[in-house]
Amino acid sequence: MAYTSAPGNNAAYGRIKSAASTLFSDNQSLISEIRKSMIMMKEIAVDMERDNESEMVKELEAGVIQLLEASDQCTHLSTAIQSLSGEYQPGPELTDFGKLFEDEIGRLTAGSSSLPQNHPWLRQFREAIWNVHHPGQPMPGEEQEDIVMTSTQCNLLNVTCPLSGKPVIELADPVRSMDCKHIYEKKVIMRYIRSKNSRSQCPVAGCPKMLRPDRVVCDPLLLIEIDEMRSMNKESTRRDVIEDFTELDEED
Repeated sequence: MAYTSAPGNNAAYGRIKSAASTLFSDNQSLISEIRKSMIMMKEIAVDMERDNESEMVKELEAGVIQLLEASDQCTHLSTAIQSLSGEYQPGPELTDFGKLFEDEIGRLTAGSSSLPQNHPWLRQFREAIWNVHHPGQPMPGEEQEDIVMTSTQCNLLNVTCPLSGKPVIELADPVRSMDCKHIYEKKVIMRYIRSKNSRSQCPVAGCPKMLRPDRVVCDPLLLIEIDEMRSMNKESTRRDVIEDFTELDEED
């Protein structure tokens, strides 16, 4: 796919940016649907484990691994779209967008060290199955500290809004920067951006990214990831209660 970009062709440039925005939004929606499917599969697998349907559980786990691979591919595509959309400028030469996407996705794939077998979400899936018959106990070959660490991993870059101080899971209207991925309360961050005019740097300490109102949004994945974090917090609390009762029984 090639496109001739002449200097001053603002209309064509605008169409390219609009197409990139639409493609990014559609791809993010697909990732969101994949994530919803994995959540549903985990819930079904837990029910199957309760009924001792171990073969069905294995099939569901294999399906989750396939969805994780698809999700990673879609994530690379979204990142490539954002990167190329932000860097592209019209010029006098032909632009081969197909080649640009291919090269960018290849670079992202090569730089990704995560394998589905090591993915935190797959770890959470297996832990949910294990906890059906072994609540509060470490999985074979793992220490309790390992469980706490992997169970609390999520895709949210910050767990509190840097301006309001509220936990992300308690935000009434959460939004996320498309550039630095930090999360804020919408009303508070928009007021902050307006107060800084054109120099609204991300309020998270150490983050150099500048914020633009049109690039601080509630993307399709954000609410799902916040719900996942709520679920992980509830599971962690439940595990702590079980451990407390176990310790009391041992003391008796």
